[in-house]
Amino acid sequence: MRAYDLIKKKRDRTELSKEELTFLITKYLSNEIPDYQMSSFLMAVYFNGMTDNETLVLTELMLNSGSKLNLSDISGPKVDKHSTGGVGDKTSIILAPLIASTNVKVPMIAGRGLGHTGGTIDKLESIPNFRTNISLQEFKENVKNIGLSIISQTDEIATADKRLYSLRDVTATVESIPLIAASIMSKKLSEGIDGLVLDVKVGSGAFMKTIEDARMLAKTMVNIGNSMEVKTIAIITDMNQPLGRTIGNSLEIKECISALRGKMPDDLKEVVLTLGSWMLYVADCVADGISVSRLSEQSVIRYKSELMDFIEKGEAFKKFVEFIDAQYGDPEVAFRPGLIPSAEKKKHITIPAKGYISKIDAEKTGIASMLLGAGRSRYGEDIDRSAGIILNKKVGDLINHNEPVAMFHYNIENHLKEAEDIFISGVQVDELPPDKKPLILDSII
Repeated sequence: MRAYDLIKKKRDRTELSKEELTFLITKYLSNEIPDYQMSSFLMAVYFNGMTDNETLVLTELMLNSGSKLNLSDISGPKVDKHSTGGVGDKTSIILAPLIASTNVKVPMIAGRGLGHTGGTIDKLESIPNFRTNISLQEFKENVKNIGLSIISQTDEIATADKRLYSLRDVTATVESIPLIAASIMSKKLSEGIDGLVLDVKVGSGAFMKTIEDARMLAKTMVNIGNSMEVKTIAIITDMNQPLGRTIGNSLEIKECISALRGKMPDDLKEVVLTLGSWMLYVADCVADGISVSRLSEQSVIRYKSELMDFIEKGEAFKKFVEFIDAQYGDPEVAFRPGLIPSAEKKKHITIPAKGYISKIDAEKTGIASMLLGAGRSRYGEDIDRSAGIILNKKVGDLINHNEPVAMFHYNIENHLKEAEDIFISGVQVDELPPDKKPLILDSII
Protein backbone atom coordinates (compact mmCIF):
# COMPACT_ATOMS: atom_id res chain seq x y z
CA MET A 1 0.00 0.00 0.00
CA ARG A 2 1.35 3.43 -0.97
CA ALA A 3 0.26 6.94 -0.04
CA TYR A 4 0.49 7.87 -3.74
CA ASP A 5 -2.20 5.33 -4.68
CA LEU A 6 -4.56 6.44 -1.90
CA ILE A 7 -4.18 10.11 -2.85
CA LYS A 8 -4.97 9.13 -6.46
CA LYS A 9 -8.08 7.19 -5.37
CA LYS A 10 -9.41 10.13 -3.39
CA ARG A 11 -8.55 12.48 -6.26
CA ASP A 12 -10.67 10.24 -8.49
CA ARG A 13 -13.60 10.24 -6.01
CA THR A 14 -13.14 6.62 -4.91
CA GLU A 15 -14.11 5.68 -1.36
CA LEU A 16 -11.21 4.60 0.85
CA SER A 17 -11.54 1.58 3.11
CA LYS A 18 -10.91 1.57 6.85
CA GLU A 19 -7.60 -0.22 6.22
CA GLU A 20 -6.50 2.43 3.73
CA LEU A 21 -7.39 5.36 6.00
CA THR A 22 -5.69 3.59 8.92
CA PHE A 23 -2.55 3.24 6.79
CA LEU A 24 -2.58 6.95 5.91
CA ILE A 25 -3.00 8.22 9.47
CA THR A 26 -0.66 5.77 11.23
CA LYS A 27 2.10 6.19 8.66
CA TYR A 28 1.74 9.97 8.80
CA LEU A 29 2.01 9.99 12.59
CA SER A 30 5.14 7.83 12.40
CA ASN A 31 6.60 10.30 9.84
CA GLU A 32 6.66 7.67 7.09
CA ILE A 33 4.30 9.82 5.01
CA PRO A 34 5.65 13.37 4.51
CA ASP A 35 3.66 16.58 4.94
CA TYR A 36 3.51 17.23 1.19
CA GLN A 37 1.70 13.95 0.55
CA MET A 38 -0.72 14.40 3.42
CA SER A 39 -1.38 17.95 2.18
CA SER A 40 -2.26 16.50 -1.23
CA PHE A 41 -4.66 14.06 0.40
CA LEU A 42 -6.33 16.86 2.39
CA MET A 43 -6.75 18.91 -0.78
CA ALA A 44 -8.33 15.93 -2.53
CA VAL A 45 -10.77 15.63 0.40
CA TYR A 46 -11.45 19.37 0.24
CA PHE A 47 -12.53 19.12 -3.39
CA ASN A 48 -14.19 15.69 -3.40
CA GLY A 49 -15.46 15.27 0.17
CA MET A 50 -15.77 11.99 2.06
CA THR A 51 -18.54 9.46 2.47
CA ASP A 52 -20.27 9.16 5.86
CA ASN A 53 -18.33 5.96 6.53
CA GLU A 54 -14.98 7.55 5.62
CA THR A 55 -15.70 10.51 7.92
CA LEU A 56 -16.66 8.20 10.77
CA VAL A 57 -13.51 6.10 10.33
CA LEU A 58 -11.31 9.21 10.15
CA THR A 59 -12.87 10.51 13.37
CA GLU A 60 -12.24 7.18 15.13
CA LEU A 61 -8.61 7.15 13.97
CA MET A 62 -8.05 10.71 15.18
CA LEU A 63 -9.81 9.96 18.47
CA ASN A 64 -7.75 6.81 19.05
CA SER A 65 -4.48 8.59 18.19
CA GLY A 66 -4.46 10.16 21.67
CA SER A 67 -5.74 9.75 25.21
CA LYS A 68 -9.42 9.29 26.02
CA LEU A 69 -10.78 10.37 29.38
CA ASN A 70 -12.77 7.91 31.45
CA LEU A 71 -15.26 9.79 33.62
CA SER A 72 -17.39 6.75 34.46
CA ASP A 73 -16.48 7.05 38.14
CA ILE A 74 -18.06 10.53 38.26
CA SER A 75 -21.76 10.31 39.01
CA GLY A 76 -24.41 12.05 36.92
CA PRO A 77 -24.72 12.92 33.23
CA LYS A 78 -21.69 14.49 31.53
CA VAL A 79 -22.77 16.87 28.76
CA ASP A 80 -20.68 19.27 26.69
CA LYS A 81 -21.50 22.06 24.25
CA HIS A 82 -19.46 23.11 21.23
CA SER A 83 -19.74 26.01 18.80
CA THR A 84 -18.32 25.97 15.29
CA GLY A 85 -17.09 29.53 15.83
CA GLY A 86 -18.45 33.02 15.51
CA VAL A 87 -17.94 36.68 16.35
CA GLY A 88 -18.75 37.68 19.92
CA ASP A 89 -19.73 34.10 20.73
CA LYS A 90 -19.00 33.75 24.44
CA THR A 91 -21.78 31.26 25.15
CA SER A 92 -19.52 28.42 26.37
CA ILE A 93 -18.14 30.56 29.19
CA ILE A 94 -21.68 31.37 30.35
CA LEU A 95 -23.18 27.93 29.78
CA ALA A 96 -20.52 25.80 31.50
CA PRO A 97 -21.04 27.26 35.01
CA LEU A 98 -24.78 27.70 34.42
CA ILE A 99 -25.32 24.04 33.50
CA ALA A 100 -22.91 22.85 36.21
CA SER A 101 -24.98 24.77 38.78
CA THR A 102 -27.93 22.48 37.87
CA ASN A 103 -25.84 19.42 38.85
CA VAL A 104 -25.02 18.35 35.27
CA LYS A 105 -21.28 17.81 34.75
CA VAL A 106 -19.63 19.85 31.96
CA PRO A 107 -16.18 18.65 30.77
CA MET A 108 -15.05 20.93 27.94
CA ILE A 109 -11.97 20.95 25.71
CA ALA A 110 -12.03 24.24 23.80
CA GLY A 111 -9.99 26.01 21.15
CA ARG A 112 -8.26 29.27 20.37
CA GLY A 113 -9.46 31.87 17.90
CA LEU A 114 -8.25 32.09 14.32
CA GLY A 115 -9.04 34.78 11.78
CA HIS A 116 -12.25 36.64 12.49
CA THR A 117 -13.62 34.05 14.96
CA GLY A 118 -12.85 34.23 18.66
CA GLY A 119 -11.74 31.33 20.84
CA THR A 120 -12.94 30.32 24.31
CA ILE A 121 -9.40 29.60 25.51
CA ASP A 122 -8.09 33.07 24.55
CA LYS A 123 -11.00 34.68 26.36
CA LEU A 124 -10.48 32.70 29.56
CA GLU A 125 -6.76 33.50 29.54
CA SER A 126 -7.73 37.19 29.84
CA ILE A 127 -8.46 36.41 33.49
CA PRO A 128 -5.29 37.07 35.53
CA ASN A 129 -3.39 33.82 36.24
CA PHE A 130 -6.16 31.61 34.82
CA ARG A 131 -4.72 28.36 33.44
CA THR A 132 -6.21 26.44 30.54
CA ASN A 133 -3.26 24.01 30.35
CA ILE A 134 -3.93 22.07 33.56
CA SER A 135 -3.27 18.32 33.50
CA LEU A 136 -5.95 15.85 32.46
CA GLN A 137 -6.01 14.60 36.05
CA GLU A 138 -6.75 18.11 37.34
CA PHE A 139 -9.36 18.49 34.61
CA LYS A 140 -11.08 15.32 35.79
CA GLU A 141 -10.89 16.34 39.46
CA ASN A 142 -12.46 19.72 38.69
CA VAL A 143 -15.32 18.07 36.81
CA LYS A 144 -15.86 15.76 39.78
CA ASN A 145 -15.54 18.40 42.51
CA ILE A 146 -17.13 21.54 41.06
CA GLY A 147 -18.97 20.13 38.05
CA LEU A 148 -16.98 21.69 35.21
CA SER A 149 -13.60 22.37 33.68
CA ILE A 150 -12.52 24.03 30.45
CA ILE A 151 -9.06 23.34 29.05
CA SER A 152 -7.17 23.72 25.78
CA GLN A 153 -6.34 20.72 23.64
CA THR A 154 -3.28 18.94 25.00
CA ASP A 155 -0.63 16.88 23.20
CA GLU A 156 -2.33 13.81 24.69
CA ILE A 157 -5.74 14.48 23.09
CA ALA A 158 -6.45 13.58 19.43
CA THR A 159 -2.78 13.78 18.43
CA ALA A 160 -3.57 13.26 14.75
CA ASP A 161 -6.01 16.18 14.78
CA LYS A 162 -3.35 18.61 16.01
CA ARG A 163 -0.97 17.62 13.22
CA LEU A 164 -3.63 17.56 10.52
CA TYR A 165 -5.09 20.91 11.58
CA SER A 166 -1.69 22.61 11.38
CA LEU A 167 -1.46 21.37 7.78
CA ARG A 168 -5.03 22.42 6.95
CA ASP A 169 -4.34 25.88 8.33
CA VAL A 170 -1.52 26.53 5.84
CA THR A 171 -2.93 24.68 2.84
CA ALA A 172 -6.37 26.38 2.57
CA THR A 173 -8.22 23.17 3.46
CA VAL A 174 -9.84 24.28 6.74
CA GLU A 175 -13.32 24.79 5.22
CA SER A 176 -14.00 21.14 4.44
CA ILE A 177 -17.13 19.70 6.07
CA PRO A 178 -15.81 16.15 6.70
CA LEU A 179 -12.48 17.49 7.98
CA ILE A 180 -14.20 20.03 10.25
CA ALA A 181 -16.56 17.34 11.56
CA ALA A 182 -13.79 14.82 12.24
CA SER A 183 -11.63 17.46 13.92
CA ILE A 184 -14.36 18.69 16.24
CA MET A 185 -15.80 15.29 17.10
CA SER A 186 -12.45 13.59 17.74
CA LYS A 187 -11.75 16.16 20.48
CA LYS A 188 -15.28 16.15 21.89
CA LEU A 189 -15.53 12.35 22.06
CA SER A 190 -12.21 12.16 23.92
CA GLU A 191 -13.78 13.96 26.90
CA GLY A 192 -15.67 10.94 28.23
CA ILE A 193 -19.04 12.67 27.77
CA ASP A 194 -22.50 11.11 27.61
CA GLY A 195 -24.13 13.87 25.59
CA LEU A 196 -23.20 16.74 23.28
CA VAL A 197 -25.03 19.83 22.05
CA LEU A 198 -23.53 21.45 18.95
CA ASP A 199 -24.06 25.08 18.02
CA VAL A 200 -23.52 25.23 14.26
CA LYS A 201 -23.18 28.86 13.20
CA VAL A 202 -24.27 30.06 9.76
CA GLY A 203 -23.85 33.47 8.13
CA SER A 204 -21.22 36.07 7.30
CA GLY A 205 -19.33 35.57 10.58
CA ALA A 206 -19.30 31.76 10.44
CA PHE A 207 -17.30 29.16 8.52
CA MET A 208 -20.60 27.90 7.07
CA LYS A 209 -22.00 30.68 4.89
CA THR A 210 -25.17 28.91 3.74
CA ILE A 211 -27.92 27.09 5.61
CA GLU A 212 -27.39 24.07 3.33
CA ASP A 213 -23.72 23.74 4.35
CA ALA A 214 -24.61 24.30 8.01
CA ARG A 215 -27.20 21.51 7.89
CA MET A 216 -24.72 19.19 6.19
CA LEU A 217 -22.07 19.83 8.83
CA ALA A 218 -24.62 19.45 11.63
CA LYS A 219 -25.95 16.15 10.25
CA THR A 220 -22.41 14.82 9.79
CA MET A 221 -21.42 15.56 13.39
CA VAL A 222 -24.71 14.32 14.86
CA ASN A 223 -24.27 11.07 12.93
CA ILE A 224 -20.72 10.65 14.24
CA GLY A 225 -21.70 11.32 17.85
CA ASN A 226 -24.70 9.01 17.88
CA SER A 227 -22.73 6.29 16.04
CA MET A 228 -20.27 6.38 18.94
CA GLU A 229 -23.04 6.18 21.54
CA VAL A 230 -22.90 9.81 22.65
CA LYS A 231 -26.34 11.44 22.55
CA THR A 232 -25.74 14.28 20.09
CA ILE A 233 -27.94 17.03 18.70
CA ALA A 234 -27.15 20.23 16.79
CA ILE A 235 -28.78 23.64 16.82
CA ILE A 236 -28.20 25.92 13.82
CA THR A 237 -27.94 29.57 14.87
CA ASP A 238 -27.55 32.83 12.96
CA MET A 239 -24.15 34.52 12.79
CA ASN A 240 -24.79 37.43 10.44
CA GLN A 241 -24.21 40.00 13.18
CA PRO A 242 -22.00 39.64 16.28
CA LEU A 243 -23.54 37.91 19.29
CA GLY A 244 -23.97 40.20 22.28
CA ARG A 245 -22.38 43.63 22.63
CA THR A 246 -18.66 42.79 22.84
CA ILE A 247 -16.02 41.38 20.50
CA GLY A 248 -12.57 40.74 21.95
CA ASN A 249 -11.25 38.59 24.76
CA SER A 250 -11.23 40.73 27.92
CA LEU A 251 -14.34 42.59 26.82
CA GLU A 252 -16.22 39.35 26.31
CA ILE A 253 -15.22 38.02 29.75
CA LYS A 254 -16.68 41.17 31.28
CA GLU A 255 -19.89 40.58 29.34
CA CYS A 256 -19.96 36.98 30.58
CA ILE A 257 -19.72 38.19 34.18
CA SER A 258 -22.65 40.54 33.61
CA ALA A 259 -24.61 37.73 31.96
CA LEU A 260 -24.07 35.38 34.88
CA ARG A 261 -25.38 38.13 37.15
CA GLY A 262 -28.56 38.37 35.07
CA LYS A 263 -27.75 41.16 32.59
CA MET A 264 -27.69 39.81 29.03
CA PRO A 265 -28.48 41.38 25.67
CA ASP A 266 -31.58 39.77 24.17
CA ASP A 267 -29.74 37.92 21.39
CA LEU A 268 -27.12 36.44 23.71
CA LYS A 269 -29.82 35.45 26.19
CA GLU A 270 -31.84 33.68 23.50
CA VAL A 271 -28.89 31.60 22.30
CA VAL A 272 -27.63 30.80 25.82
CA LEU A 273 -31.02 29.69 27.10
CA THR A 274 -31.84 27.68 23.96
CA LEU A 275 -28.56 25.78 23.98
CA GLY A 276 -28.79 25.36 27.75
CA SER A 277 -32.31 23.94 27.45
CA TRP A 278 -31.07 21.30 25.03
CA MET A 279 -28.14 20.48 27.33
CA LEU A 280 -30.53 19.88 30.22
CA TYR A 281 -32.81 17.82 27.99
CA VAL A 282 -29.91 15.67 26.73
CA ALA A 283 -28.79 15.19 30.35
CA ASP A 284 -32.31 14.01 31.24
CA CYS A 285 -32.25 11.58 28.30
CA VAL A 286 -28.90 10.21 29.51
CA ALA A 287 -30.21 9.82 33.06
CA ASP A 288 -33.41 8.09 31.88
CA GLY A 289 -31.69 5.97 29.24
CA ILE A 290 -33.95 7.20 26.43
CA SER A 291 -33.33 8.47 22.91
CA VAL A 292 -33.24 12.15 22.08
CA SER A 293 -36.26 13.46 20.16
CA ARG A 294 -37.44 16.90 19.10
CA LEU A 295 -38.28 19.23 21.99
CA SER A 296 -41.70 20.84 22.17
CA GLU A 297 -41.94 24.60 22.57
CA GLN A 298 -43.53 24.03 25.97
CA SER A 299 -40.53 21.96 27.11
CA VAL A 300 -38.09 24.62 25.91
CA ILE A 301 -39.99 27.27 27.89
CA ARG A 302 -39.84 25.06 31.01
CA TYR A 303 -36.09 24.46 30.70
CA LYS A 304 -35.42 28.15 30.00
CA SER A 305 -37.35 29.10 33.13
CA GLU A 306 -35.34 26.62 35.18
CA LEU A 307 -32.06 28.06 33.88
CA MET A 308 -33.13 31.64 34.62
CA ASP A 309 -33.86 30.57 38.21
CA PHE A 310 -30.25 29.42 38.62
CA ILE A 311 -29.03 32.76 37.24
CA GLU A 312 -31.39 34.91 39.31
CA LYS A 313 -30.62 33.01 42.53
CA GLY A 314 -26.88 33.56 41.96
CA GLU A 315 -26.04 29.86 41.65
CA ALA A 316 -24.52 30.18 38.17
CA PHE A 317 -22.36 33.14 39.22
CA LYS A 318 -21.20 31.27 42.33
CA LYS A 319 -20.19 28.30 40.16
CA PHE A 320 -18.24 30.65 37.85
CA VAL A 321 -16.26 31.95 40.84
CA GLU A 322 -15.46 28.36 41.90
CA PHE A 323 -14.38 27.58 38.33
CA ILE A 324 -11.94 30.51 38.17
CA ASP A 325 -10.45 29.59 41.53
CA ALA A 326 -10.10 25.90 40.60
CA GLN A 327 -8.02 26.81 37.53
CA TYR A 328 -5.69 29.18 39.38
CA GLY A 329 -7.33 32.42 38.22
CA ASP A 330 -8.09 35.37 40.46
CA PRO A 331 -11.73 34.86 41.57
CA GLU A 332 -11.89 38.52 42.63
CA VAL A 333 -12.32 39.48 38.95
CA ALA A 334 -15.88 38.14 39.09
CA PHE A 335 -16.68 40.82 41.68
CA ARG A 336 -14.33 43.47 40.29
CA PRO A 337 -14.17 43.12 36.47
CA GLY A 338 -11.91 46.18 36.38
CA LEU A 339 -9.08 43.83 37.41
CA ILE A 340 -9.21 42.32 33.92
CA PRO A 341 -6.74 44.12 31.62
CA SER A 342 -8.16 47.02 29.62
CA ALA A 343 -6.81 48.73 26.51
CA GLU A 344 -5.11 52.10 26.90
CA LYS A 345 -6.89 53.77 23.97
CA LYS A 346 -10.52 54.06 22.89
CA LYS A 347 -12.23 55.58 19.87
CA HIS A 348 -15.90 56.21 19.09
CA ILE A 349 -16.93 54.97 15.65
CA THR A 350 -19.70 57.01 14.06
CA ILE A 351 -21.79 56.61 10.92
CA PRO A 352 -22.77 59.70 8.84
CA ALA A 353 -26.37 58.57 8.49
CA LYS A 354 -29.71 58.67 10.28
CA GLY A 355 -32.17 55.80 10.41
CA TYR A 356 -32.36 52.18 11.50
CA ILE A 357 -29.41 49.82 11.46
CA SER A 358 -30.31 47.01 9.09
CA LYS A 359 -26.93 45.26 9.03
CA ILE A 360 -23.77 44.88 11.11
CA ASP A 361 -21.66 42.40 9.17
CA ALA A 362 -20.25 39.84 11.61
CA GLU A 363 -17.24 38.89 9.49
CA LYS A 364 -16.18 42.49 8.90
CA THR A 365 -16.63 43.27 12.60
CA GLY A 366 -14.51 40.24 13.47
CA ILE A 367 -11.79 41.27 11.01
CA ALA A 368 -11.81 44.80 12.45
CA SER A 369 -11.39 43.38 15.95
CA MET A 370 -8.53 41.18 14.71
CA LEU A 371 -6.79 44.22 13.17
CA LEU A 372 -7.04 46.01 16.52
CA GLY A 373 -5.07 43.10 17.99
CA ALA A 374 -7.83 40.88 19.42
CA GLY A 375 -7.37 38.02 16.94
CA ARG A 376 -4.69 36.20 15.01
CA SER A 377 -4.29 35.95 11.25
CA ARG A 378 -2.19 32.78 11.51
CA TYR A 379 -1.99 29.90 13.96
CA GLY A 380 0.22 30.57 17.01
CA GLU A 381 0.34 34.36 16.56
CA ASP A 382 0.29 36.53 19.71
CA ILE A 383 -2.84 38.55 20.45
CA ASP A 384 -3.75 41.57 22.56
CA ARG A 385 -6.42 40.28 24.93
CA SER A 386 -7.48 43.78 25.96
CA ALA A 387 -8.29 44.90 22.40
CA GLY A 388 -11.69 44.66 20.77
CA ILE A 389 -15.00 46.36 20.05
CA ILE A 390 -18.07 47.29 22.08
CA LEU A 391 -21.23 47.73 20.06
CA ASN A 392 -23.39 50.66 21.15
CA LYS A 393 -26.01 49.72 18.59
CA LYS A 394 -27.33 46.47 17.12
CA VAL A 395 -29.48 45.63 14.11
CA GLY A 396 -32.89 47.26 14.48
CA ASP A 397 -31.67 50.16 16.62
CA LEU A 398 -32.32 53.78 15.63
CA ILE A 399 -29.29 56.05 15.21
CA ASN A 400 -28.89 59.77 14.60
CA HIS A 401 -26.37 61.42 12.28
CA ASN A 402 -22.80 60.81 13.60
CA GLU A 403 -24.07 59.00 16.71
CA PRO A 404 -21.51 56.43 17.99
CA VAL A 405 -22.29 52.93 16.76
CA ALA A 406 -19.29 51.29 18.42
CA MET A 407 -16.26 51.89 20.62
CA PHE A 408 -12.87 50.56 19.53
CA HIS A 409 -10.48 49.42 22.31
CA TYR A 410 -6.82 49.19 21.27
CA ASN A 411 -3.21 49.75 22.30
CA ILE A 412 -1.42 49.94 18.94
CA GLU A 413 -2.65 52.19 16.10
CA ASN A 414 -0.93 50.40 13.21
CA HIS A 415 -4.16 49.11 11.65
CA LEU A 416 -6.68 51.45 13.28
CA LYS A 417 -7.75 53.21 10.07
CA GLU A 418 -8.06 49.92 8.20
CA ALA A 419 -10.11 48.43 11.02
CA GLU A 420 -12.41 51.46 11.07
CA ASP A 421 -12.94 51.36 7.30
CA ILE A 422 -13.73 47.64 7.32
CA PHE A 423 -16.15 47.94 10.24
CA ILE A 424 -18.02 50.91 8.75
CA SER A 425 -18.28 49.16 5.36
CA GLY A 426 -20.21 46.39 7.12
CA VAL A 427 -22.81 48.69 8.71
CA GLN A 428 -25.95 49.51 6.76
CA VAL A 429 -28.58 52.11 7.72
CA ASP A 430 -32.07 52.32 6.20
CA GLU A 431 -35.05 54.60 6.65
CA LEU A 432 -37.36 51.84 7.91
CA PRO A 433 -36.66 49.31 10.66
CA PRO A 434 -35.66 45.86 9.35
CA ASP A 435 -37.79 42.77 9.82
CA LYS A 436 -36.68 40.82 12.87
CA LYS A 437 -34.95 37.61 11.84
CA PRO A 438 -34.81 34.47 14.00
CA LEU A 439 -31.60 33.52 15.78
CA ILE A 440 -32.48 29.83 16.15
CA LEU A 441 -32.81 28.46 12.63
CA ASP A 442 -33.08 24.68 12.97
CA SER A 443 -32.41 21.66 15.16
CA ILE A 444 -30.79 18.47 13.86
CA ILE A 445 -31.44 15.25 15.75
